[in-house]
Amino acid sequence: MKKPATTIAVLMSSLLFSTLTAAAAPPVPNSYAPVDDKESFDAVRQRMEKAKPGVESRFKALLAERYDLADRPVPGVTTGTGKAVQGGVRAKLPKGTSWQDLAALPPDEIRKRDLWPAGFYPLPHENHPEGGMLFPQHEIDAIKKQDGRDLARFDLDFLLPTHLLPEFPPAIYLTTRPDLGDVSKGQVISLSNYYETFSGVLNPKQLEGLRLLLTPFPQQQFNATIDRRSLKPSMGVACFDCHVNGHTNAADHLVGDIRPQEHRHRIETPTLRGVNIQRLFGSQRALKTVEDFTEFEQRAAYFDGDPAIATKKGVNILERGSQVHFMGEFEALLDFPPAPKLDVFGKLDPAKATPAELHGQEVFFGKGQCAACHTPPYYTDNSMHNLKVERFYKEKMIEGLLASADGPIKTFPLRGIKESSPYLHDGRLMTLDDSVEFFNLVLGTKLSEQEKKDLVVFLQTL
Repeated sequence: MKKPATTIAVLMSSLLFSTLTAAAAPPVPNSYAPVDDKESFDAVRQRMEKAKPGVESRFKALLAERYDLADRPVPGVTTGTGKAVQGGVRAKLPKGTSWQDLAALPPDEIRKRDLWPAGFYPLPHENHPEGGMLFPQHEIDAIKKQDGRDLARFDLDFLLPTHLLPEFPPAIYLTTRPDLGDVSKGQVISLSNYYETFSGVLNPKQLEGLRLLLTPFPQQQFNATIDRRSLKPSMGVACFDCHVNGHTNAADHLVGDIRPQEHRHRIETPTLRGVNIQRLFGSQRALKTVEDFTEFEQRAAYFDGDPAIATKKGVNILERGSQVHFMGEFEALLDFPPAPKLDVFGKLDPAKATPAELHGQEVFFGKGQCAACHTPPYYTDNSMHNLKVERFYKEKMIEGLLASADGPIKTFPLRGIKESSPYLHDGRLMTLDDSVEFFNLVLGTKLSEQEKKDLVVFLQTL
């Protein structure tokens, strides 16, 4: 039976309306990365290489707007390997104000007048809409020379100056063999030298754990698929590519457990020194053991928290009863650097400390309120605290990052803190002086200039 023309017209009109409505509809929120490849590798590479100069230029301009990045070391203060420690407040102040002026204002007034220092806002990734693991050049060069692997990205370079980063290569101190001092002997420990360096120092389980920590496994940007950011198909990255020698090289990434992309925090690699006394792990500190974290890294964190894309790119499932345990056992041996001025309670020995250091300690445990979270002997309470820094500024977009609430963050141990710059979870604070100014505002402690100066001196002894 033939349909009336009016019915056909209605059906066609309805179909056209549905098509137009679908085309105009906003995209459905999506937590997943695309699994199917829409472009060839060469097309993606050419597009991103073309965009690279503009992306890096914008980030360099952001750094220059926020910070004084000059090479200004503190006289006489070095890391365990002799690298000079940078000093001075590097965050730039708004014009016409001072740190004392800001400290005198309530948070609402700072927010209303837009006086929050640019360097105290959350720091975005070098290319926040893209994100991904990004390594300093000296790490890339060392691993390429020793193991023949290339950790360079064709789309992006690491842009923080080397003098503001941790010592490289960092020393390795073991809880089991403090008599050996720096066990690394000045080397970047990798698959090419770990056995000869540690055989006879570690037991077989620990040696195997170290080997696994040095073994590259596929990761979001470094893998064998065409959806990668390395020029050639890659074996992947190793745990100790970021946590070099069990410490940190300040490599950065984006946390995998927040969506959408503009809400994801930059995360600056924390040190693994003293991991045996810590009880919270992961970017949101939801993991309770380092073994939990090791499994999570391989199954999800390496792939932005997306198990679907992990399957495509080559997720490495570690065996909990042996491999994960062995890795955790070695990590638990990584000690803090020596602090010869501290006594068994983690406080200064008056016979060894200077008046300025003793005064800084007094500020730390008193007016500065630092010890409310950073309790000795390791200067952490193994807890989370919400600083509510968003009280001081209006929400805004910064190069693809929505600067809003940080939420609860972990109390990182302060032992050996002078060797772990830059500071805070996203690396927004370049020096200990920046950290003191930041917390002086956030906690409202109203420290004098001398109190701030001596507090920094005390922190350098830890």
